[in-house]
Amino acid sequence: MKSLIIGGAGFVGGYLIGHLKDNLGHEVAVTKLETETIPAEGVEVYDLNIMVKEDIIGLLEEVHPDYIFHLAAQSSVAVCWRNPQLTIDVNIKGAVNVLEALRELDYKPRVLLIGSGEEYGHILPGELPISENNNIRPGSIYAATKVCQNFFGKIYADAYQLDVMMVRAFNHIGPNQAPLFVVADFCKQVAEIEAGKKDAVIQVGNLSARRDFTDVRDVVRAYGLLMEKGKAGETYNVGSGHAIAIEDILHMILKNSNAQVNVKVDSQKLRPVDVPIIEADISKLSKETGWQPGIPLEQTIRETLDYWRNKQE
Repeated sequence: MKSLIIGGAGFVGGYLIGHLKDNLGHEVAVTKLETETIPAEGVEVYDLNIMVKEDIIGLLEEVHPDYIFHLAAQSSVAVCWRNPQLTIDVNIKGAVNVLEALRELDYKPRVLLIGSGEEYGHILPGELPISENNNIRPGSIYAATKVCQNFFGKIYADAYQLDVMMVRAFNHIGPNQAPLFVVADFCKQVAEIEAGKKDAVIQVGNLSARRDFTDVRDVVRAYGLLMEKGKAGETYNVGSGHAIAIEDILHMILKNSNAQVNVKVDSQKLRPVDVPIIEADISKLSKETGWQPGIPLEQTIRETLDYWRNKQE
């Protein structure tokens, strides 16, 4: 079995490479931007700009993968507010280029388009946990681009008989995640305080928001199972099934530290629009693949904090 990861230089890509190669025994090819590096051994690495459809076609003809995981995206909600055009170009135009390239192939690989739990947007009372059939009310530019990707994936699966599945992945965390994201950001700040590299003040945003956090290693395991057992044209939630307040995440991190830390709200970390709560209904994924999250949140937080501690040495 040969898998291609489009956009594999990021946080999830590294874990997915390892899972496919080491746990599932796949041959793995992975794409990156020219400016990026992928340190993984035993994989084929290609430079690819998904804004150029002809380059995607050429790569697919050369690699001839059985499975394609489309991870390439501008995935930071914070960045999307600062640079909406970049987010729209990469997340919508880039995804359509991939779908168009697939339509021109003489064979049909299985494809997984990675979306986001942010697509659901504002959740009404009584809608939790959120199923895949819930109304979507995207509250950010990032979420809107992922909704568009999901719609295009469904249309291309139905109209052109492409073997495309879609995921709405809720917050995933773990060691090596960039500090653009909340858990990595908090762990990095605490590690810097412990090392004496930062004043004993942690800068935070909205602590009342409740999110559904899953260890990235559980997430990539779900992606692998969906490739084996998922159904074309369907969307699957990937999450823990439990929402937790960002404030409680912060308390978990501070409990694992001996540092005396003051907490200060930083207006730069507040979003123009923030959804109060997001929690996934994962029954569809579990029923069709047998997947359940296996790594406790407390373990993920400890390991993420230790990762940032090691970075201070």
